[in-house]
Amino acid sequence: MQAASKRATQQSSHLLNWIELSRSSLRQNIRSLARLAGDRILSVCVKSNAYGHGLDAITRMLCDFTEIEYLTVHSLDEAAAVRDAGWDRRIMVLGPVPSGQAEAVFVHDLEPVIFDAKALTKYGSLSNRLKRPLRTHLKLETGTGRQGITDKELPQFARIYKKYPYLKKPYGASMHFANIEDTTRHSFAEHQLDRFHRMVTLMSNLGIKPVLRHTASSAALILFDNTRFDLVRPGIAAYGHWPSKETYLSYRLLGGENDLFKPVMTWKTRVTQLKQLPADSFIGYGCTYRTTSPTRLAVIPVGYFDGYDRKLSNVSYVLIKGKRAPVRGRICMNLTMVDVSDISGVKVGDEVTLIGHDGKEALTVEQIAGWAGTINYEILARLQPSIARMIVP
Repeated sequence: MQAASKRATQQSSHLLNWIELSRSSLRQNIRSLARLAGDRILSVCVKSNAYGHGLDAITRMLCDFTEIEYLTVHSLDEAAAVRDAGWDRRIMVLGPVPSGQAEAVFVHDLEPVIFDAKALTKYGSLSNRLKRPLRTHLKLETGTGRQGITDKELPQFARIYKKYPYLKKPYGASMHFANIEDTTRHSFAEHQLDRFHRMVTLMSNLGIKPVLRHTASSAALILFDNTRFDLVRPGIAAYGHWPSKETYLSYRLLGGENDLFKPVMTWKTRVTQLKQLPADSFIGYGCTYRTTSPTRLAVIPVGYFDGYDRKLSNVSYVLIKGKRAPVRGRICMNLTMVDVSDISGVKVGDEVTLIGHDGKEALTVEQIAGWAGTINYEILARLQPSIARMIVP
């Protein structure tokens, strides 16, 4: 463990901007999710660059975790990248696949989620021509108002399944909750669940009873046993983050433990310039901050291009030498300025923590999201893919 930590330090020594991914934290999160899932199939969502963590690095770590049977992705490109990273188990594609690339579903051995009759017909035709069975999952519209088919459309899909023998019937039936995270009242989620039950019954009556039913996102898996069915699809919790404050509160009120998840990511940069400014000096674009006393300023090579939101200007902090340094002036495209007047001994090249722990201090994704007026999902997903990711113990 010490040798691995030393290697990571050596790898980061030449970098100005990098993300560290903790294998032990990911391990803890997957164990917690597997314990919640019980005997259900565990499918971990790695869409959107593994929620900003880095698809390649996260997939390579998940390959070592035998509890996971599926990974879920949004796009065909993500699915191909997951295969390239070494994943040889099941992959479910949640989003649309271009019609002209449908054959790649067979090439990469994928399971598409179906919400369009033309797409299902295309897959049926290809499966017959290639003489290869294809597992598909029907996405049912229960109240989210995006991808999904209604109960009135089910007979049409049943006819397509029966027309193409290699499709057989839907392998899975799924839905997505619209209002299970941002509230402690879950009546609409219960309404959606009732509708899901009715639609699955209708599927059975039409002769296309699914093998697997799956509805549980992170919040549903954490809170409600009756949403877990045969397969669960956690996302953000795998990376150590609660879906919302309301989910955390609901879980704790139910008597749940406090240390279920641990954040996987730490985001770091370095001081690249130090400068002394006199009182009454403006900092940054728009002259939005003016010093009131002599100020020692550190410049760091991170900005909104990297995913450090411009709305954090004059609001956020970074950590240097275990202390908070406030952001001063507007965050630039590639640079941010912070006040280190009260932190002694700061030098060019010193590490700066944007997200994560430094000594007894910490800056969480949730704090950053609150300051930016958004949610933890967005802060994570918008992190620039080109930032170096490295696996640490």
